[in-house]
Amino acid sequence: MASKTPQSRARRSLTWLAVILVGLGAILGIGIATNNTDGTPLLALDLEGGTQMVLSPETSTGEAVTSEQMNQAVEIIRQRVDGTGVSEAEINTQGDNNVVVSMPGSPDEQTRELIQASANMEFRSVITAGSFTATPEEERVDVSEIPEPEAEPEHGSDPNWITPELYDEFQSYDCTAPDAGQVRDNLPADEAVVACDFEMGTKYILGPVEISGDQIDSAEHGMASTPTGVAANQWVVNITFEDEGAEAFREVTQRLTGMSSPQNQFAILLDGQIVSAPASQAVITDGRAQISGNFDEQSAAQLAEQLEYGALPISFEVESEQQISATLGQDQLFWGLIAGLIGLALVAIYQFFQYRALGLVTLTSIVIMGVLTYLAIVLLGWSDNYRLSLAGIAGIIVSIGLTADSFIVYFERIKDEMRNGRPFESAVNYGWDRAKRTITVSKFVNILASVVLFFVAVGNVRGFAFTLGLTSIADLIVVFLFTHPVMQLLAQTKFFASGHPMSGMDPSLLGRKPLYEGAGRVREFRPESEVAGHRTKRNRRSSKEAQRRQTIAERRAAERAEAAQTSKSSDYEPVQEDS
Repeated sequence: MASKTPQSRARRSLTWLAVILVGLGAILGIGIATNNTDGTPLLALDLEGGTQMVLSPETSTGEAVTSEQMNQAVEIIRQRVDGTGVSEAEINTQGDNNVVVSMPGSPDEQTRELIQASANMEFRSVITAGSFTATPEEERVDVSEIPEPEAEPEHGSDPNWITPELYDEFQSYDCTAPDAGQVRDNLPADEAVVACDFEMGTKYILGPVEISGDQIDSAEHGMASTPTGVAANQWVVNITFEDEGAEAFREVTQRLTGMSSPQNQFAILLDGQIVSAPASQAVITDGRAQISGNFDEQSAAQLAEQLEYGALPISFEVESEQQISATLGQDQLFWGLIAGLIGLALVAIYQFFQYRALGLVTLTSIVIMGVLTYLAIVLLGWSDNYRLSLAGIAGIIVSIGLTADSFIVYFERIKDEMRNGRPFESAVNYGWDRAKRTITVSKFVNILASVVLFFVAVGNVRGFAFTLGLTSIADLIVVFLFTHPVMQLLAQTKFFASGHPMSGMDPSLLGRKPLYEGAGRVREFRPESEVAGHRTKRNRRSSKEAQRRQTIAERRAAERAEAAQTSKSSDYEPVQEDS
């Protein structure tokens, strides 16, 4: 069928590539139209400059901050600042008492609060729940009719915690107000409070703190498992408490399990805001709890991270803040781009020298890969705050040579097939079948190395790893959706099919040995008449060898028969009697 010809498949691949480019361009156009991006990549601290804040630590007890606490604080701040993408921020300690945070651009108020906040995590029992918004005046309960608690509350979920004043606050509290989501690090630990669950759209009256965040040993997200150990299709968050926390959590779950909703719930608060309010379904005696709900992978990972790093033992005050200039500046950016252009020019010169007109295919493929990479970097800057550093630019420059290597592998495979006597069109298809495996494995090795480097490194090295992996993916897309389809279409033209001297596939330029040793072992090219003569001689030698082997076998069989006859004669020879 015509739809299954190589040419039709080539046109379909080129159409898909055009759809990808147009789609990414359209998304970028929407971003520019809505003023979410100006169409250029966001630059990292070393190229753009930004803000530097010097933070001094404070503990709630007034005690001196230990080096272990400082290291934990630096790690947690780094996790928070980099949580939305590769922002290339720098977080370091200055002496024994200060933390220096340098980040591109100017941080917004939310980022400042995230850096400074003590991130106090608390576990409180739920006493009652209500509407997310403030109760209308005509529907509010007259608090004068609410009696004072008859007795001292006995536990965290005891209704005796509710006073007329607290209930009045509960009715008037509006979780949709602009200031409702601000950090609330001054909630009294030994009193009942009002708090909002923005995820579920509910507000609660909560009892005093029963478990603090520093009693959490670890938290991680994963798939739930059935009692038989089979993974279920549900994301959960697993929490492990330390010894003291495990005992406190056992008491809480023992009290709440079996109670009616919402008294069977306990709320987990981070900076005074509820991040989760699960119901207790069983008594947890070993300090290992599992939170389930309507989680997807992203929300489960977010909650696990909040539980893992939420209990920052110290808070910070901003000692000083100043704008800093780019550590490298525009000159280094300019020369970095010049280095990339020089590398591209050298690759183009080599390709034109080695492959003549096919060098245009290589150059066009690299340009398309560059366009894909540029669009991806700009869109990632818009969506995930990715910022391009000089190390990231180095990763892009290195990828030019790695991309050119893919084309060399492909073209040399084609030459191998032509040395075997195939016409150009057939050599393109057979050469691709051999080359695509090599190219795919090579790129997946590059991607794997980039992923490992990204996760084990920090700072600018992550930027290098990110762009190297990104360009490797773009290279695969271009080779499969552009380079090979274009070669299939060029194979139909007289210029390439006839082996024009400028096509790069002139038979006189093929030689007898492969120029690319990675192509493997290649049979020597011989004219068809020589090959036929060689086959005739080989067949003659095989026939003579068969005859020789047959003669030897027959001779040995005759010898064995003669020996047997001789032995028989000697055993039964008749004896003549003397007369």
